[in-house]
Amino acid sequence: MTEFRRIGGRIGAEYTGADPNDLPFEEVNDALLAHKVLVFRGAGLDDEGQLRFASRFGELTRAHPTVPSVDGQPDILPVNGEEGIRSNNWHTDVTFVRTPPKLSTLRALVVPPYGGNTLIANSAAAYRDLPDQLRDFADRLWAVHTNDYDYAVPRSNTEKALEYRKVFTARRYRTVHPVVRVHPETGERGLFIGGFAQEIVGLSGTESRDILRLLQRYVTRPENIVRVAWNPGDLVLFDNRITQHYAPDDYGDLPRVLHRVTVAGDAPVGVDGESSRILEGDDAGHYTPAAAAAAA
Repeated sequence: MTEFRRIGGRIGAEYTGADPNDLPFEEVNDALLAHKVLVFRGAGLDDEGQLRFASRFGELTRAHPTVPSVDGQPDILPVNGEEGIRSNNWHTDVTFVRTPPKLSTLRALVVPPYGGNTLIANSAAAYRDLPDQLRDFADRLWAVHTNDYDYAVPRSNTEKALEYRKVFTARRYRTVHPVVRVHPETGERGLFIGGFAQEIVGLSGTESRDILRLLQRYVTRPENIVRVAWNPGDLVLFDNRITQHYAPDDYGDLPRVLHRVTVAGDAPVGVDGESSRILEGDDAGHYTPAAAAAAA
């Protein structure tokens, strides 16, 4: 039996010693559902190996709804930590579309000698931490997620940063998701918010910000977070349905390059059994494969 070593009290486990593609799928999937994040140390995969590993969990998405892929690899997103376009914001991948990715894989190609870690948070533990009254309130809330907000505002006015902002928002998406998502495999409830969640349906902007900040503080409590310190060749797999992540901008002008591959997901379902719905934009069919979109 494959043994994963826990690396956090509430989230995360790691494995060292074999090509992840050689491990029994059922054992890896069970470990992922239990720990939310799996770190494969020294996996040593190339692009094809990462694609093969991710595809074991389902049909792959394109690299991103708006951002270009790695040349010749339409399903691989380059995560290049250039100044001004770093993702140092808590978020869940691509929640601005109706069917966000089920899972995300990140593979380290180039890492700085210090900093450049990835923080990943357990949103199910955050939900369980809520006081009963706040949990009941959150169960009834729906939030609007969009790609057109300050996540994509460049922190510098370089030409590259401004161009990234333009590309990121080339298609505008606004989607309503439940604030509390029911995990389709485990039945766990988790706070499905993060940076792309910008307003609460039926509330003002000020009220929305206050409530989202309150709930977000539970997600990012230190006890709910695991910090992944990268080595070249490491592979990280996380459940995008019940986690958030953050890449601290703490490595100056040093290079940091990862490759991301995501698995197509379904439309989130709330406590009331209702599914997410589109407010603006299309169904991201160019991004989410037809089979996965139909299943949602």
